[in-house]
Parts: sequence; C-alpha cells; structure tokens
Amino acid sequence: MNLDFSVEKAHKAQLQLSKLIILEDKLPEKIRFVGGVDTAYVGDLAISAAAILEFDSLKVVEVQTVTRKVTFPYVPTLLSFRELPSTLLCIKRLKTQPDVFLVDGQGFAHPYRCGFASHLGVVLGRPTIGVAKSRLIGEVEPFQNRDFAYLRDGNEVIGAAVKTITGKLLYVSVGHMVSLETAIKIVKHCTRDSLSEPIRVAHEAATAEKRKLAKCNILEKDK
Repeated sequence: MNLDFSVEKAHKAQLQLSKLIILEDKLPEKIRFVGGVDTAYVGDLAISAAAILEFDSLKVVEVQTVTRKVTFPYVPTLLSFRELPSTLLCIKRLKTQPDVFLVDGQGFAHPYRCGFASHLGVVLGRPTIGVAKSRLIGEVEPFQNRDFAYLRDGNEVIGAAVKTITGKLLYVSVGHMVSLETAIKIVKHCTRDSLSEPIRVAHEAATAEKRKLAKCNILEKDK
C-alpha cells in the first residue's frame, strides 16, 4: 500500500475539485437508466460493483464487478482516493452507461465539499448523486411534515436528509451536474425500503464477490 501521500495535499485537491462541481441539472429530459456503485473489501483488495437499472421500472439491466489491490489507506474524509480507481475500472466495463449514478457516499455534504460522489462525477464528467447512510457534517432542519429536510452547515444548504418508508434516513447531496431538488426526487423514486435500489444491487454484487474471494482464501490456506 502506498503510504507516500499527504492528507493536507489531498484536502487541498478536494477544495480545488469542489470548484468544478456543477450544482444544476445537466440531465437528459427523460432519464432512461440509473446506475449505482458500491465497494467492499477483503484483505488488501477492493471489490467495486456497478449496477445499471431501468429508471422507470427499477429492473436490473447490467451488473459488473472489478477486484483491485488497494493502494490508498483508509482516511476519514478521503474515501474517494481509496475507492475511485476500482470504481472507474468497473464503470469502464459497463455496456450500458446510465444517465446518472447514485453513489454510496457523500457528495457536496462534505467538510471539503467534495466527497466520493462529487469526485467521481467530476472525473467522469457525468451526473452523480451522493446517497449516504450517515451524516458527515451539518445539522438537519426540522422536517415540518415533509419526508425530507435540508442539511445545513452554518448558513449553507449542503444536502438533505430523506426519510425512507422504514423510518431510516438517507443523506442526499449533489455529486455533480444535478441540482439538490432533482437529486432528492431521483433518490426518492429509486428507494423502496431503506436503501436506493441501484446502490442495493451494487452492494449485493460486491458482497457476493467478497464472499467468493474470502472462501477461496480459506480454501488456499487449507491446502
């Protein structure tokens, strides 16, 4: 693993990338396909998965996985540097490219305003949305009888907390080339229980591949 890096330089890079984020809709008039990405780990290997679903029906169209050696350590707020290489390789394998990616992680709702969803979107030049299961920064406003509430850092709106039908919250933020209002609508449409379907499918694919690799390792050790 490459430990020759500077956290300070990485944070500066995030601040520079944050200036490139487009916070307005650059989506097609009709969204046909939506993608989800997620990464699992076994030992020093990252297993990234990308799932493509029809937007209207949420039927699975394609799933790809890639396994790659991890070259960046786990550092809070710098997840994108760890997961980007394997995720990009996985996306390159897709035969069907989606109109927007849902990413298991933060977008603009990040201390340096460039979480994994935003980093991925800027690198790809494609619309992305951050859909996180936990809050990294900011305070949630009162819901006021709505199923979502804005997430603020000081006076700045950086995302939203969206209530699922199970009562759990998803923290939604702009990744790239999508407005926050549209991001909220897309995530609500794609969520059936407590997780958005594209991310759930990607998560299951990455977890299944992780189990296979873990089993192979055990078998190798038993020989």
